[in-house]
Amino acid sequence: MIALPIVLGPTASGKSDLAIHIALANGGEIVNCDSLQIYRGFDIGTAKVPPSERRGVVHHLIDLVDPDQVFTAGEYARTARDVLQQIVEREHTPVVVGGTGFYLRALLEGLSPGPPREETIRARLQLREEKRRGSLHRILTRLDPTAAARIHSNDRNKIIRALEVRLVAGTPISELFDRGRERLEGFQPIKIGLNPPRSLLYQRMNDRAVHIFENGLVDEVRGLLAAGVPRDSKPFGSLGYKQALAVVEGRLTPEEALITTQLETRHYAKRQLTWFRREQGVNWLDGFGEEPAIREKALRFLRPNSAN
Repeated sequence: MIALPIVLGPTASGKSDLAIHIALANGGEIVNCDSLQIYRGFDIGTAKVPPSERRGVVHHLIDLVDPDQVFTAGEYARTARDVLQQIVEREHTPVVVGGTGFYLRALLEGLSPGPPREETIRARLQLREEKRRGSLHRILTRLDPTAAARIHSNDRNKIIRALEVRLVAGTPISELFDRGRERLEGFQPIKIGLNPPRSLLYQRMNDRAVHIFENGLVDEVRGLLAAGVPRDSKPFGSLGYKQALAVVEGRLTPEEALITTQLETRHYAKRQLTWFRREQGVNWLDGFGEEPAIREKALRFLRPNSAN
């Protein structure tokens, strides 16, 4: 079995820094597991590590698709698995890093085959939600209560997919999850989770929000719109970007956008931690990824027969 280091945890916990450190210590290449960093042009708000700060470590699955393209968790899993094999063939160590739990689950456990997208149904569902906010989650609670309990009421994309599956296949998506999965073979995942003290993490998230707005997030959004990126593209619905878009469109002031981003980022981090707490076999470290003691502890998990 090939060791597969996986660095996970909430936003702003230092995952990228730790992953680069692990890659440098093990002759590794990094495989992104963040559902927003795959999009070209969305750089500032997604906290992509600039090439100049990657310390020579090769990064994969960043800037992979255009922002108006649909890229599902299943497509991510297939692409990432191919990349893992290519890295191993080069006799390097793949290091997976990111905060998108559903992508990680798709990579490691596989996804059950579901019906293809039905754009007509999706459009109707989208229109209903725009007219009556929260109505789709209430419908999902009636049709598939198990899925509704797993999906946050604000996660419109996952709610629409769950309803689409229920309406097209006649089967709850929660049941499909348990059918016909193809787990990742040949790799031994070594999951390293970062869990810094909550007060320090929140302060860092607040500071990061200030940083991205001061360093041109709103101008980046203006440039993307001027380049023809549709305003309803998936990345524009993400933290920071939806607030910056609201500033461009005059629906929020810069001050309101910053405060809203800080608040929603804290809520998002809580959801990330809740998700990852359900992951089996995570080696949790109570600190940030750039701390020397945390780095050393992480490397110990990758050394056979070492005391942790």
